[in-house]
Amino acid sequence: MEQTVEQKLKALYELQTIHTKVDKIRQVRGELPMEVSDLEDEVAGLETRIQKIKADLDDLEDSIVTRKNMIKDALANTKRYETQLNEVKNNREYDAISKEIEIQGLDVQVSEKKIKEFNFEIVNKTQVYERALLDLEERKKDLELKKSELENITSETQKEEQELSAKAAEAEVNIDERLLTAYNRLRGNAKNGLAVVTIQRDSCAGCFNQIPPQRQLDIRQHKKIIVCEHCGRILVDEALSGEHTEEGVF
Repeated sequence: MEQTVEQKLKALYELQTIHTKVDKIRQVRGELPMEVSDLEDEVAGLETRIQKIKADLDDLEDSIVTRKNMIKDALANTKRYETQLNEVKNNREYDAISKEIEIQGLDVQVSEKKIKEFNFEIVNKTQVYERALLDLEERKKDLELKKSELENITSETQKEEQELSAKAAEAEVNIDERLLTAYNRLRGNAKNGLAVVTIQRDSCAGCFNQIPPQRQLDIRQHKKIIVCEHCGRILVDEALSGEHTEEGVF
């Protein structure tokens, strides 16, 4: 059977009342879910950074070992070439071997310079690594604290929120699809989540703009769904909402 406008408005108001209660529960949680998510991202970022620094330190250590082996080889070659100098038969051979000894000496100098650079870089990266570890420890503590706060609040309100969500799903069944779509759009665009509001002190309880007397009369007659000219919210009167005080629920 086709619903009357009054029935439609009552169904919408009932749904809004349930959603407002859910919103209040979520407001208690506040920014905690976002703070937990941000901290989780920060911890993951620090862990990735620490792994990268550790890999860089390992590479530097490997490079030092490689350079030390190069020095060892160069010194062994130098010793071998020096022995050969005693056996040369002409100046050409002497110059060639002397040149090789000089090259080996330069290789040793380059490797020693590189080892100093690597050690200097290791010292700097180790400091960065240790600071990152401390930051990670602090962020993990913050995360555990925020998670604990969120879990405590969630455990206190979870059952009530689930019950209200179930009621909202039941209430939505009594609202035609087009009207429900409009309601959800209004609710999504409103900062306070209010799509259906009462009249308070001759004004819209959503945006607080004044409602002309004739328009208030139209709202009370329940002949059509009327929205606020300023904010677009659906308006209901105190009789339909069950509120007989001037203040209303919203």
